[in-house]
Amino acid sequence: MTEKIEKKSDEFSSKDCKIEYIEKNDVESLKANAPTAPFVYSNEEKKVKRKIDRSFLPLVIAILFTQFIDKTSINTAAVMGLLEDTHITHDQFGIIGGIFYFGYLAFQIPNNYLVHRVQISKYMGLILVVWGVSFGCTSLATNFGVLAALRVILGFWEAVTYPCIFLLIAMFYRRHEQVFYISYMFLANAVATAFGGLIAFGIANMDGLNGISAWKYAYLIWGAITVSLGILTFFFLPDQPKSKWFRLTPEEEKIVDQRRLDNGTSTNTDFNINQIYEGLKDPRYYCFCALSFLCNLQNGSITVFSSQIIQEIGFTNLQAILLNIPNGASGAILISISFLLSKRFQELNFIGMGMTLVSLAGVLILGLVPSGAAKLIGIYLAYACTPIYILTQTNISNNVKGNSKKVFYTSSQLVFYCLGNFVGPTIMTSNQAPRYMGAMLGYAAANIICFVLFGYVRWSLVRSNRNRVHNTSCDTAGQSENSKDVVDDRTDVEDLTFIYRP
Repeated sequence: MTEKIEKKSDEFSSKDCKIEYIEKNDVESLKANAPTAPFVYSNEEKKVKRKIDRSFLPLVIAILFTQFIDKTSINTAAVMGLLEDTHITHDQFGIIGGIFYFGYLAFQIPNNYLVHRVQISKYMGLILVVWGVSFGCTSLATNFGVLAALRVILGFWEAVTYPCIFLLIAMFYRRHEQVFYISYMFLANAVATAFGGLIAFGIANMDGLNGISAWKYAYLIWGAITVSLGILTFFFLPDQPKSKWFRLTPEEEKIVDQRRLDNGTSTNTDFNINQIYEGLKDPRYYCFCALSFLCNLQNGSITVFSSQIIQEIGFTNLQAILLNIPNGASGAILISISFLLSKRFQELNFIGMGMTLVSLAGVLILGLVPSGAAKLIGIYLAYACTPIYILTQTNISNNVKGNSKKVFYTSSQLVFYCLGNFVGPTIMTSNQAPRYMGAMLGYAAANIICFVLFGYVRWSLVRSNRNRVHNTSCDTAGQSENSKDVVDDRTDVEDLTFIYRP
């Protein structure tokens, strides 16, 4: 029989140091499973949030838009004459697509060291300038070796962007807001796919102008844009919670302090090895790493090979470039659906499970449909691997607390992000074209495993919340009271008032 506890008062009793409920089991279930009530903003906080958005978002979206075009220009360049000018084969092209992530991976350790010791705006600005120059130099590549080396160097510099922006989002926004802003990051990628395809179509018509191939024009133009963006970032990117670019009043600075209590950021950026040990003991850490690797197997192949897959269906080079535009539109729709559902139901992992099914449908269509325009549907649905990655990173932002622990989780999943994006294109071998059956079945298996991992993560978070409600005591009440005045560096395990978001 369910244990009944008579409710004597709605107030916390300081005499017996207990919180009493009508029905203990029901309340535990409610706390662990029910969506949290929608947060109600004061008019003053709405104004603060608008100030942050106006100063932070436009520049960040421009950076991400440009980065994604830079990173995926190899995709459209393949149908603009790159393969012929550099004399590389289909399989070498797969290596070129994935080797970018060797550089991306190699710079993670120095980047994680530097990002806590230098001013992010100056750091990112300088890196963007160097990256723009490196990107422009790709137009000089004449063979596989030079192109591969330049792709590694490009990955080296682009490795800075995501970790820095993840940390800035965690610094500026409340936990329930972060899923939207991380989604905005990847919406910028989807928009870059769409508009980048349109721009690439225009550049493709420059082929032969002044004796220069169209793909070389693409690298020169976007390299110059990236350098210009680096200069703007150096001077104008906000990188502190009370940045001068927000133009906060003293009263608004107090609201920023309250927001930081919610997002769990700490003024203490000292490295804490104990937080790393705590993370290594957490099964969810390994789930996040696995999710990042598995969903990016397919992401790496689609972003590198989509133009060639479309071309192999029977479309011309220019048509293949144009048909990447609805690919970006599909990505924007899937990302929007995922974060709107997350907002509506206050859920992360159930939404992640749903997106794995959409992604699974996409790769099965690509593998099982022999030929024809119907395969385009597969490419567009396969973009659901991006919401899977967004929800993985949002899980970390929402459910990991402690500066060193959060950085460790984020940097670890980025390592597996790199590995997945490297391995994915290399298994799209020429002897499998045009259906790439082996690769598509591998991606299908990866989606099924992601479905199971999201389910486990949600179950684990709900169980942790139940245990916390069950163990509510005077100690946790004291913790909550003290934490109102201090932004501490306790982890989610140490802070017993921290409630996970499943």
